Amino acid sequence: MADASAFPAIGDYGLIGDMHSCALVSREGSIDWCCFPRFDSPAVFARMLDERGGYFRLAPDGVRRVTRDYVARTAILETRFETDSGEAVLRDFMPVPAGAAPDRPRELTSDHQIVRILECTAGSVRFSLDFQARFDYGTIVPHAHLDTDHLGVSHGGPDALSLYCSAPMTEGDAGFSAQGELTAGERVEAVATYHVPGTLDRSHGASSERGEQLVAMSSADVAYRLAETKRFWEEWSGICTYRGRYQREVRRWARTLKLLTYAPSGALLAAATTSLPAPIGGERNWDYRFTWIRDASFAQYALAILGYQAEVREFKSWIEWSTLGRAADLQIMYGIDGERRLTEVALHELQGYRDSRPVRIGNGAAKQFQLDIYGELLDSAHIYRRLGGGMIDDAYWDYLQGVVQVVIERWREPDEGLWETRGDREHFVFSKVMCWVAIDRAIRAASALDLEGDTVAWKRVREEIRDDVLENGYDAELGAFTQSYGSKLLDAANLMLPLVRFLPATDERMRSTIRATQRDLVSEQGLVYRYRGYDDGLQGEEGAFVMCSFWLADNLIALGEVDEARELFEHVIGYSNDLGLLSEQIEPATGQLMGNFPQAFSHLGAINTAVQLERASRTD
Repeated sequence: MADASAFPAIGDYGLIGDMHSCALVSREGSIDWCCFPRFDSPAVFARMLDERGGYFRLAPDGVRRVTRDYVARTAILETRFETDSGEAVLRDFMPVPAGAAPDRPRELTSDHQIVRILECTAGSVRFSLDFQARFDYGTIVPHAHLDTDHLGVSHGGPDALSLYCSAPMTEGDAGFSAQGELTAGERVEAVATYHVPGTLDRSHGASSERGEQLVAMSSADVAYRLAETKRFWEEWSGICTYRGRYQREVRRWARTLKLLTYAPSGALLAAATTSLPAPIGGERNWDYRFTWIRDASFAQYALAILGYQAEVREFKSWIEWSTLGRAADLQIMYGIDGERRLTEVALHELQGYRDSRPVRIGNGAAKQFQLDIYGELLDSAHIYRRLGGGMIDDAYWDYLQGVVQVVIERWREPDEGLWETRGDREHFVFSKVMCWVAIDRAIRAASALDLEGDTVAWKRVREEIRDDVLENGYDAELGAFTQSYGSKLLDAANLMLPLVRFLPATDERMRSTIRATQRDLVSEQGLVYRYRGYDDGLQGEEGAFVMCSFWLADNLIALGEVDEARELFEHVIGYSNDLGLLSEQIEPATGQLMGNFPQAFSHLGAINTAVQLERASRTD
C-alpha cells in the first residue's frame, strides 16, 4: 500500500513547458513529472506515479508557508517560501529561444531545458537541491557522474540529462545534491538539459570527441533565457482579444492550452499526464498525452474566439496531415506528430498514484468507433474557415466530402460514444447529432465557398438524421433527450445540442432536458456528472466532469438565466488550484481534483463560458 503522504494532491502542481514537453512542479518545489524530449516520451521524472519514479527538488529548508503564482502574463512559475529565518522565491520555466514569433508556434532547438532560480529575498535561508533522474517512467536507475563540482550528467538507456548548478554538488544515490545558505539578494541557479541520444559519450565520461562538449552555464546565460522566455509569453498573451471580468483567468487558461500544444506539428494534447486516476484507487487510469479530434477541435474554437488565428491554422495543418487518406480510416485520436498506432500497455511494475493501478501508456480507445468525430472534424474546418481566416483547398475539400460520405453510409450504426465506454456499442444521441453537424457544416461550406458537392442529397440525409434523433432520442415520458435510443438514462453530452445548433436551448424539448439534467445529474455540491447509473464497462464511481458543468452554464446563458449561469461558472472555477488549473474531474464530496492534469477540455470549457458570459452582459 502506497503512503498517501508521498503523493501530493493532484491539484498541488503547477505547469511549465516549452510547447515540446512540460513539467509539473509541486508546492514543495519538486518536479515530479516530466517527459523528454516530447510530451509522450517516457518520463524522466515520474514520482507522481511511483515513489521511486525520480524527481528534481530545489527549495529552502524549514518552510512554514508557501504561496505561488505565475509571473504576470507568462508561464514562468514563481513559488514563494517563508522560513523562520527568511524568505525566498523560486522561479521555474522552460526556455523559449530568442527571436520566436509570439503569434505562431516556434521552431525548437535540439536542447530542451528546465531552468530553476532560487533567490533569497529577505533574511537568510538554507536550501537543498536533490536531482534524481529515473528514466523510462522510473524503471531505469541511471549512471550519475560529476564532470566538475558544478556540472554532472545522468544517463541510462538512450536518455541523458545534464545538470548545471551554481552551487557545488556531490554525487549520491545515482543523482546529485547540493546544500548551502543564501542571504538577501543571493541566488542559486540550476539548469537541467536533455541531450538527444547519440550526442553524449556512452562511456562513463560526460563528453568525448564523438559527443557534444558539456559547458557550465553562467548567470548571464540564465538571465538571458529568463528574459527571452518572459518576452515570448508577454507578447503571446497580448494577442488575446478578450476584455472582460475574467481577463486574468482567461489569459491563464489560454496559456495552459498553449503549453499543451506541440509546436512542431500544431497538435494539442488532451492533458499533460498519464494514469492520474478518477477516482483515486480505481482502474480508470488513461494516457492523455495524445490528440483527440474532439478535444482539439473544441480547443481550436476556444483559441479562435480569443483572437489566436495562428493556432487555428496550425491545428488545421496538423489535422489535415494526420487524417488525410481514406476517410473511412479516420481515428478518434492520433499521436502528436500524427502517429496512428497508440498501443495500450500496462506498466505493472509501477505502483500508480496512491495505488491507482494499472499505470497505462498508449490508449486502446484509438481504435474505437465513435461517430461524433466526423462532426467535430467538419466543425473544425468550419471554425478554420470562419474564425481562422483560412480557405479550404481542393484536396482538403475532396477529403471532407469523403468524410461526409462515410457519415451517410454509417450514421445508423451504434458506436462507443464520446465517453469512450468499454462496454457495448449503443445508438448514442450525441453521436447521431454530431453526424448531423458533419453534414450541416459541409452544406454551409459548399454554399459559402461555392464548392462542388451533392448538397441536395446531403440536405436530405441531414433531415433524416434530425428526424431520427427527435423520434428516437427524446423520451416524452422522461421529458428529456436520453443517453441512447431506448434508454431512460440522461447524458450531459446532450447539453451540446444547442451549442452545435441542432436545437435552440429555448426549444421545449431542450429546455426540459436542461431541467432534467439539473435534477438528475447535478451533485449536492452543484457539479455535473456526465452520466449516472450507466454501466460503462469499468469499475469505480467517477467524479463530476468539469466540462459538463460549463456546458450547463452555457445552456443557462442561452435561456437568459445569466445570473444562474455566472453563479455556476464561478462555483466551478472555484475548485481550480491556486494557479487556476483544473483536471478532468472533481470529487464533489472533498473538492479534490481527479484525473489527468491539467486537462485541456476543462480549460477550453472555462474559456467558452467566460466569453459567453461577457457577451450576455453586453446585451442585458
